[in-house]
Amino acid sequence: MARIMKIARSLMCEPTSTITTILYYGNLLPRNLNNLNRLVRPEFLHQENHFFHFLITILRCVW
Repeated sequence: MARIMKIARSLMCEPTSTITTILYYGNLLPRNLNNLNRLVRPEFLHQENHFFHFLITILRCVW
């Protein structure tokens, strides 16, 4: 339950970083932009964060 609260808090407190991270790892944003790297948060993608991995997998399949 604590992980879900952490995800919800990150979505509310850091929406830009959260959305950018999901799109970046979903291969929907270019990887060669240096300014984009400061918004991408790899710490959101720890192995137990199944919700982020689910969203990224869906984005990769759809687009």
